[in-house]
Amino acid sequence: MPDLKEKQRKSMNKDVFAYVDRNGEDHLPLNDETDVRNGMARFNQTSFPSASAKESARRKVVAAAKRHGIEISADDNIAKPSASVRAAHTRLGPRGGRKAVKPKRKTTTAQRTAARKNVKKAQTARRRA
Repeated sequence: MPDLKEKQRKSMNKDVFAYVDRNGEDHLPLNDETDVRNGMARFNQTSFPSASAKESARRKVVAAAKRHGIEISADDNIAKPSASVRAAHTRLGPRGGRKAVKPKRKTTTAQRTAARKNVKKAQTARRRA
């Protein structure tokens, strides 16, 4: 199949590509069988900004391969999902779970008064030194 001219490539719909970067550049076209095979071969040579973008492109290439009747071997890099795309730590805690927050211990008036006296003693000791 002849290479696409730049004008033809720009007129193509963005859905035909496995990955479109922030600059609007298209990567890994998937419009016919030869392009899908080429995309499978060049998948690991393409740089992605994040693991989720890489996984999304991988899924599109695999779906296009199934659509065109291309078999993907189990040893192929594109057959295996990339590393976990889940965040290791979120604002809700590790792996998105809820943080276990222990309630504060109730203090008595005597304990608070003693703590204030200890703070004053420490401050005067720092001034003397």
